[in-house]
Amino acid sequence: MRYRILGGTGLKVSEIGFGTIPILSGNVPVLPDYFSPDEKTAINIMNYAFTLGCNLFDTAIVPEYGDAEIKLGKFAALVGREKIIISDKSRFFNGDEMYNAVHESCKNLGTFVDIYFVHQVDEENEDITFGKYGAIDALNELKSEGKIKFTGVATHYYDILLRGAKDKRVDVLQGSGNILERGMLDRIALEPLFKQKGFILNKVYAAGILPAFFPVKTLLSGVLSYPISSALIGIGTDEQVDAVMLKEPEDYNCPTFSQVISVLEKNFVPIPCDRCQKCRCIYGTKIHIIFRQYNYYFLGKDYWALRKLDLNIQESAELCKKCTDMSCIKKCPQTINIPETMQMIKELVKKHIRNSII
Repeated sequence: MRYRILGGTGLKVSEIGFGTIPILSGNVPVLPDYFSPDEKTAINIMNYAFTLGCNLFDTAIVPEYGDAEIKLGKFAALVGREKIIISDKSRFFNGDEMYNAVHESCKNLGTFVDIYFVHQVDEENEDITFGKYGAIDALNELKSEGKIKFTGVATHYYDILLRGAKDKRVDVLQGSGNILERGMLDRIALEPLFKQKGFILNKVYAAGILPAFFPVKTLLSGVLSYPISSALIGIGTDEQVDAVMLKEPEDYNCPTFSQVISVLEKNFVPIPCDRCQKCRCIYGTKIHIIFRQYNYYFLGKDYWALRKLDLNIQESAELCKKCTDMSCIKKCPQTINIPETMQMIKELVKKHIRNSII
């Protein structure tokens, strides 16, 4: 296992981090491989990864990650708290709620937290999070109290990550990306402000679907070629530990976007969207998310992806049809015909929704 410095924190983290969703027991089956191991088994799995050099363990408050936070706390006590780095998070954007959440997390863990993230920040809660008495203010207060060592912002949106990179109160960022959805990573690599922050990457497997199309080593090598500190992988069995920890790449080569698309084209005709998020819609449509759901539908997440598309595709497609702005097309690096593609997705959902969803 190799290690990288986590921005300005001084922490040395393993290139591959342990995501604890698959070791939870609860009612949050958010990954394809959902194992719900008992406490002893979960601790043994984490310990196995630790023996192979993993020192970064990422979790979230109960019940968001079921009981993973509690299991991680007991594992930390077993191996020695000072030997691992814990990153934790919760979806509270108001300062008072975040303050209480961190105390609850520390209680569940039985110890302090190295990095605590305000989780899944989006446009609706961005200003509350960054504003006075918001979650980031609360995290800084908790940092001064010694409950946490470093503050963090976790989001799937580039503009919010950039805002975090500019904010001196924020120590670490967590974002998503992989060799297919690399547009945000490409933008981060070109922006000097991000070099001052630690960066932890999630969704390396794209919700668990990419290992069916690419070797794990290729997926890891691809993301580690970017200026990130650690790549988080959800792990739920010893076999999954082996698949990741024993296949850490010797070098950092990333296939081109065209090469990735050409592999997927053997199975279907993908929309060549890398989710750079430059396609800002004047009506607020999240074009890159709709395109992601379309691709995921053909990559094995059919029911989930179709459900998400059915929530707003009719309205989005109609707005796209009447739009005369077309700035989204002008800003798309892949020159996707966005209006035409939106209509195609609408017809796909219309055709399959009755047969796929009851």
